[in-house]
Amino acid sequence: MADEPEPDETQAGKPAQADKPQQTDKQKVLRDTDDEARRLARTLVRGARYMALAVLDPETGFPSVSRALTGTDVDGVPVILVSGLSGHTKGLVADPRCSLLAGEPGKGDPLAHPRITVQCLAESVARDTPEHARIRRRFLDRHPKAALYADFGDFRFVRITPQNASLNGGFGRAYLLSGDDLVIREPGITPDWLDLSENLVNKTDQAEKFAAHLHTHNGRNWRFAGADRAGIDLIAGDFLLRHEFEALATSPQAVLDYVFGKAKIR
Repeated sequence: MADEPEPDETQAGKPAQADKPQQTDKQKVLRDTDDEARRLARTLVRGARYMALAVLDPETGFPSVSRALTGTDVDGVPVILVSGLSGHTKGLVADPRCSLLAGEPGKGDPLAHPRITVQCLAESVARDTPEHARIRRRFLDRHPKAALYADFGDFRFVRITPQNASLNGGFGRAYLLSGDDLVIREPGITPDWLDLSENLVNKTDQAEKFAAHLHTHNGRNWRFAGADRAGIDLIAGDFLLRHEFEALATSPQAVLDYVFGKAKIR
């Protein structure tokens, strides 16, 4: 028996593990990102009237969190309207890295409800440009009261472009997403697309019927508050509903046909 190698003390009495891949803690926690997770993530971001915004304080270097009204541009990128006097604006100017947190708790345990943290880069939108006009119109469709101060000289729109995201769909449902998962790669920016929301804004009867078709019970007085190739927004009071299409719409008329057809209205 003297010729037999002595057992490794660290492996004595244990089954061989050399041929079995070891899972990291991250792999154990995360699920594979699928289309359902991407749809939930997009709905959380595009359906938020406001989000928590985290920036780096330029004076202390510490993270600083505030609340910001949010909209989306035609490519699904979140947009905020900020004053140059606010601390978070100064933080974004000094360092464009920031994070958004979307997702509202409901009844019961707040941690049982979906939420998403999105790491982003901020970029101010120049005034007197087609981009500014487009973003302003879309933002005010969602937040009409912001018209009181949107044109003040110290206010600006800022695009908050996603770089990556962490989605928690509830207990045991964690996913990592890329920035591309949250944006519309081929947005509709031609005049007919930009006029789509304006064509819908006064169709309140149709909005009521479409909301009913979606089985929502959050009040009445629904109105359309924006549309793009990926989906449509409806608002009733302080409640915002984002409805994502199964696939990108091919034309503004396709959006109208879809909305009116689903609710069997014309």
